[in-house]
Amino acid sequence: MSHSAVSYQLDGEVATITMDDGKRNALSPPMFKELNEAIDQAERDKAIIVLTGRAETFSAGFDLKVMRSGGAAAISMLNAGYAMTARLLSFPRPVIAASSGHTIAMGLFLLLSSDYRIGAAGPYKYTANEVAIGLPMPRVVTEVMRLRLTPAELQRATILAATYTPEEALAAGMLDDVVPLDNLLDQANAVAAQLALLDRRAHQITKLRVRDNTLKAIRWSLPLDLRDALVMGVLRYVTPKKAAPV
Repeated sequence: MSHSAVSYQLDGEVATITMDDGKRNALSPPMFKELNEAIDQAERDKAIIVLTGRAETFSAGFDLKVMRSGGAAAISMLNAGYAMTARLLSFPRPVIAASSGHTIAMGLFLLLSSDYRIGAAGPYKYTANEVAIGLPMPRVVTEVMRLRLTPAELQRATILAATYTPEEALAAGMLDDVVPLDNLLDQANAVAAQLALLDRRAHQITKLRVRDNTLKAIRWSLPLDLRDALVMGVLRYVTPKKAAPV
């Protein structure tokens, strides 16, 4: 299965889903559509997922062109992103994120929604930059960050829009491992091989039990976040002067 921005490769019981739009892997409506199709295929294949990006960029977040356009397209894109956090958090097989570079805002939230997260060493930044560009942190992604980050770093990452190196992201709880870029996919596949030994049914049931409160909070928060976007207007909070990936 191959698309213009997302490719799917099945090797045994490991499905590698690669985002590559040739630029910054902006999470646009077409990108989300293709990602959902790839995840659908992985579910049919009963596969472990390895989610990765192009060299030096995992994802720079939501597509700002769509955000600036406002209206139904922007709301639909936000809905797709927020819903995908819950989908990854509850996927029946293990999900491994292999961050190949910069991981920003919605890109970071996808990373944090995975079960095991590996980052490439290098001059890459991990940040939830919403507050820095004038957007209140959405409730949905606050719940995702609360699940994974240490308490002190949750405050810095959300309220202060702190930026982290891969090593700092590891200490903060954003990553589980940092490896050289050339070893990234090899390490992801090695982790997948280990996780393949888990009992599938026990893994799925336990994942849902451990994350039950988070998933409930996401379901409750999603319509409120979309309402906020409608009431406040996305365009108002993303001005050309402050243009940056969201």
